[in-house]
Amino acid sequence: MDRKTTGTLLELAAKSLLSNELAAIHALDELPRALFVPLFIPAFMGRHKEILKAMVRVWPFRCLHIGTLSVQGLDYDILEAMIDGLQLLSAQNSSSWGPKLRLLDLRQDPNCSIICSEMETTFSSCSRSCAYSQNSTLRTEEAQHSVRCHGFNNSESEPHSASETVELLVDLSLDGTLRTQQFLSFLQSKVRQSSGSLHLCCRDLVIDNISAHRSMLQFLDPRCVDHLQVNQAYLRKVNHLVTQTANLYSLRLPNIIFTYFVGRHFQTFLNCLGKLDSLQELDLSALCLGDRLQRLLRVLPPQLKTLNLPFCSLSSIDVTILSQSSQATHLRQLNLSHNQIFSEAHEPFQTLLERASGTLQHLEINNCMLSDSTLSALLPVLSHCSCLRVLSFAFNPITMPVLTSLLHHLTSLMELKHVIYPIPVHCYRQWDVRESLDQRQLAEVQTQLKAMLQAVERDDMLWTTHSA
Repeated sequence: MDRKTTGTLLELAAKSLLSNELAAIHALDELPRALFVPLFIPAFMGRHKEILKAMVRVWPFRCLHIGTLSVQGLDYDILEAMIDGLQLLSAQNSSSWGPKLRLLDLRQDPNCSIICSEMETTFSSCSRSCAYSQNSTLRTEEAQHSVRCHGFNNSESEPHSASETVELLVDLSLDGTLRTQQFLSFLQSKVRQSSGSLHLCCRDLVIDNISAHRSMLQFLDPRCVDHLQVNQAYLRKVNHLVTQTANLYSLRLPNIIFTYFVGRHFQTFLNCLGKLDSLQELDLSALCLGDRLQRLLRVLPPQLKTLNLPFCSLSSIDVTILSQSSQATHLRQLNLSHNQIFSEAHEPFQTLLERASGTLQHLEINNCMLSDSTLSALLPVLSHCSCLRVLSFAFNPITMPVLTSLLHHLTSLMELKHVIYPIPVHCYRQWDVRESLDQRQLAEVQTQLKAMLQAVERDDMLWTTHSA
């Protein structure tokens, strides 16, 4: 019997079992270990809340991840059901024999399976376990100095020590909606009831309003957060939060509110950034950094991979500074959109591309007043950016001849799959006024570009306008 046939039979058996919820729950005590994952997938996708809750309660592996399974919107009902299934033991029950599940990961992750590979699960700690908090399963096991770290077998039971914790991994978006507030209250209640046996670990945190979520922020362990996004907050409040989140990999701060760059809040912000040794991604959209970029770059890690600075009032002088920085040769993603960086000279940007050509994968220079002459001068260095995958230069006054010339230069870049180009100026009666766009001429442009790509056998390269 081949694997396809076996898979089909398992799917049919799971579907049959799920059709009778009560029978399915009773069957879990006798269910072979190998059938838990094949049953979990349709139970999750079919939103069988009670079955999921029961499965978590008797889960025979050390970890359980949502992984690639899709959650419809913010399906808090499903997440709450799974959390409800966790078997949490307090100090009073320290002599009891507990379940094997030590880590419940409710984050969507395309690179993560529902359970870890056999090699990983033969050790007591899951590879996704928190490495920073003193309350994580990894840290408590290290503190116990247990030999089980190297010899634990998933097929055997083990005593559940009072000092052991169950780790709950979640991504949170504090958006202020009623349902989100209810879910946050649910999480707080569960952690309090656990008497320290449940460690809540939030890796990806998005905050719309810091002041409105002060109590939840005090409840979370900031050392766990490695991706942080704060929307529309005062810089002094951001500083207080960033000071505590010392293990950040990614920091996004769109629309941060502050006025004086020479003031203590901005200097405190730079001091905070200087302590983020693990920082790889930085987004400071709409932060007015004109002629002040050098102060920022000086405190950032040299190995920074992503730098997004749209709407930051940057000039060609700032591009010169960036091109000379240690970060330039490490950048994989760069967004300088909505800055007048080509108003004086193109040479600084050309130097920047030359230094970044060996690593740059994603480049955005939308609405930078990029002209025909400037783009033509940049064509040779652009064609040497061998790692480039995405190029976006929409909302720039480019003519059709230069656009076709660019296409000829870029088709040799085999990694480049997506180009977002500006609508050529001849398609407008008045350039960049949407109401004056001639749709017929735009359609002709799209047809011509598509034919050119087919002629050089680059059907895998998608050219689109920003409005497409």
